[in-house]
Amino acid sequence: MKEVENYLNNLLKDNDTIVLAVSGGPDSMCLLHILLSMQNKKKLKLICAHINHNTRLENKNEADMVKQYCLDNNIIFEYEEIKDYKNNKFTESEGREKRYQILNDIVNKYAAKYLMTAHHGDDLMETILMRIVRGSNLKGYLGISKIINNTKFAIVRPLLYVDKEEILTYVKKNNIPYAIDKTNELEIHTRNRYRKHMLPFLKKEDKNVHLKFLKYSEELESYHDYINKIIKEKIKNIYKENKINIESLLKEDEFIQRKIIEYVIEELQKQYIFNISDKQFNSILELLKDSKNKKINLANDFIARRSYNYLYIEKNSNIDSYHYIFDKELKVLNKYHFELTNNVNSKSNYILRLNSKEVKLPLIIRNMHNQDIIKVKNLNGTKKVNDIFKDIKLDQRERMRYPIVTDSQNRVIWIPGIKKSIFDKEISEKCDIIIKYTEE
Repeated sequence: MKEVENYLNNLLKDNDTIVLAVSGGPDSMCLLHILLSMQNKKKLKLICAHINHNTRLENKNEADMVKQYCLDNNIIFEYEEIKDYKNNKFTESEGREKRYQILNDIVNKYAAKYLMTAHHGDDLMETILMRIVRGSNLKGYLGISKIINNTKFAIVRPLLYVDKEEILTYVKKNNIPYAIDKTNELEIHTRNRYRKHMLPFLKKEDKNVHLKFLKYSEELESYHDYINKIIKEKIKNIYKENKINIESLLKEDEFIQRKIIEYVIEELQKQYIFNISDKQFNSILELLKDSKNKKINLANDFIARRSYNYLYIEKNSNIDSYHYIFDKELKVLNKYHFELTNNVNSKSNYILRLNSKEVKLPLIIRNMHNQDIIKVKNLNGTKKVNDIFKDIKLDQRERMRYPIVTDSQNRVIWIPGIKKSIFDKEISEKCDIIIKYTEE
């Protein structure tokens, strides 16, 4: 454990606040004990975070054991239960996402400098081997980073220097209570098969093989960080306002294209927990070559979608319909602003003049319906509102958010900032309603 203690001594400063994720297994109880032994000397504030996933009968007993250990050692204990899963079925990916959401909340509650987890050398080996077999990218192949610096705090895994055997020796020597999760032995889980069959062989070849994997991981991380410096410069003209300019991206070497998309995904992963497979990544690359507007589903309710010359990687959030009666002033979605105004000498599409005798009041502001048509001013006949949005290449998601103005007979009076209907009056014509539109 000397390497772990040395690493923590160099990392931690006096009065640091640390949230430690403690499951109750030997790994997390080992790390909790190490930090506890350093607490007085460094004046550390320790918060033990225990999350009950409600997947086994033993979960409650493990929570009680961890709580009692914290009470005996005067450690702050934070406990949360996860009760609801999609389709009432636990999955590793959803469990991990919910767990880190809770941990992030606890970190923010205490304004902690570090969130520590008890991933160890065997975990690192398993992760690297699984990703090599499954297929990944440079960041994926490095496995588990020892430290990840986020905006407000860092995620730290100090136990990567040691393997499971050394952890078990430590907890037994120091009489530290711990629980064993028997599901870790079930071979229905991929990780368990690697643990049971591949790691013993590698350790037989070299008992300190986990340190070789750690060196491999850190070497790849150095390459990754160097490449990211180059990507940060390239990306300035390619990724803006949360969208990738496909035309600009395709001018770059294919390697740079891949790395820019990886960089965007990594930036999102600092805010959200989601993983992406090699197959999904290649599907994103295919979107660059396909001129059609398409989307593909990723993990944890994320999507990648092409809209004209732009690629978006985002949460798949549904856009709710809205329907407001306009009186004197209205702000829609904190972005679109409507207000009555006095006579304005402007003919722009941001000003609408109406004669109240020609429309059915009150006016309605809502988002588009697929069947909406408008009698465009100075144009014979009607045109679909959606076709007008397509003509200006408005993003498909933005079309469903964008406001239109109708009268109470559901006639489209105005697509603000874009098109006016035949109901709009010229400056010289009689009108008693003037509406001004602005966008934030």
